[in-house]
Amino acid sequence: MNALPISVITGFLGSGKTTLLSRLLRDPALARTAVIVNEFGEVGLDHLLVEASDEEVVLLEGGCLCCKVRGDLVRTAGELLTRRARGEASFDRIVVETTGLADPAPILQALMTDREIADRLRLDSVIATVDCAAGDATLDAHPESVKQAALADRIVLTKVDLADSSALAERLRRLNPSAPQLVALHGKVDARRLFDGSAYDRPLYNSESHAESGVTTFCLRRSAPLHAVTLSLFLQLLAEHCGAKLLRLKGLVDVVESPGRPALIHGVQHVFHPPAWLDAWPDDDRTTRIVVIAQGLDAGWLQDLIEVLDDEVTACSIS
Repeated sequence: MNALPISVITGFLGSGKTTLLSRLLRDPALARTAVIVNEFGEVGLDHLLVEASDEEVVLLEGGCLCCKVRGDLVRTAGELLTRRARGEASFDRIVVETTGLADPAPILQALMTDREIADRLRLDSVIATVDCAAGDATLDAHPESVKQAALADRIVLTKVDLADSSALAERLRRLNPSAPQLVALHGKVDARRLFDGSAYDRPLYNSESHAESGVTTFCLRRSAPLHAVTLSLFLQLLAEHCGAKLLRLKGLVDVVESPGRPALIHGVQHVFHPPAWLDAWPDDDRTTRIVVIAQGLDAGWLQDLIEVLDDEVTACSIS
């Protein structure tokens, strides 16, 4: 859990990512932050630039660093981490801003699997901006926008002054019931509510199943602790047989071999980050809770799979 936190800001074209990011970079809570963007011109940070330190890295107000992505995101993040290790750059977190048409899943996979950076970074949160004026039409017409909202840990509603957001907010709750919704007026939102390190250790779990635009969100629960072998087998089976249908998985797991220290798990399609271990439960709920965002996976089948696997492991350990 000592790895550097990294967050991803996504959202469809015109949804307000640029305005949100520009305002966030003025917030003292984001001091000592490295920001990776696609093009300076697109993000509109010219008024924030103070000095250029080389072709790709510039210093922003508040001590933030900003990198222009010219190729591979992983390469850019790796270069930033190398500069930090050499004492050439000072930052405590990284924020990545994607293009409006980007599918966030491959981005998350790259950050989780590259051998040069995966052990040095911890995915802190995925933030999706949704335009209240055009959000419904965008979700209807563009599958990318559905995935952006479905995979998010936080949803930021923008342009709320231009349209009634209540119906869109309810639609987003059906699509992603575990993601808190925040309102940004002209891009202004409390950065601490977006980057508070709680995307995985204090998620808002919902036991109901919701379907929206082909995406289903549900929560697997178990009151008794799981064996570590059960957890390993479960994640392995998901990766091998359900990867294409599994958009995202995240949760806290009560493990027999680690009482009082829950395992924090996170996966995107067929890629799973090694479980991390919290020092203590974040709340009074000690049950295993795994949020699944998928297309075409059955909640009952996955729940039964956990139970069958753990029964088999228990039987083997007794024998």
